[in-house]
Amino acid sequence: MKKIIETPLAPAAVGPYSQAVMAGNFCFVSGQLPIDPVTKKLLNGTIEEQTARVLENITAILDAAGLQRTDVVKVNVYLTNLANFKKMNGVYGTYFDAKCPARAAVQVAALPLGAEIEIEAIAYKNQG
Repeated sequence: MKKIIETPLAPAAVGPYSQAVMAGNFCFVSGQLPIDPVTKKLLNGTIEEQTARVLENITAILDAAGLQRTDVVKVNVYLTNLANFKKMNGVYGTYFDAKCPARAAVQVAALPLGAEIEIEAIAYKNQG
C-alpha cells in the first residue's frame, strides 16, 4: 500500500514528486533543500543554518507521516562542496541520538535552485 505524505510545514515539491511516500512500513522522504516553508525561498545562510533548515523540513515531513527522527534508518546527504562536511556533520549530529541512521555523504556538481545541500531520508515505522 502506498500513501503520499504532504505537510504545509515543509516546502512544497519544486517538481513532479511528493514530499514523501509511505510504502508499507517505510517512509521515503524526498530530497529536501534549505527552503523556508513560510517564505518559500532558499535560505542563503551558512552551511550550518542550511543543514538545520533541511533537517527541520525532514522532521516536519516525518511528523506528518506519524514518525520521528529516531525512526530514520538511512540518510543520503548531497553537498556541492565536501569541504563543508565537518560543519554539516556538527549540526547533523544534534538531530540524531547515539543510534544514528546509516548514511552516505557525497559531493555533487550542482543542486536544484543553486542550493549547497540536499538531504533525503528513509524511515521505518515499527508496528510492534
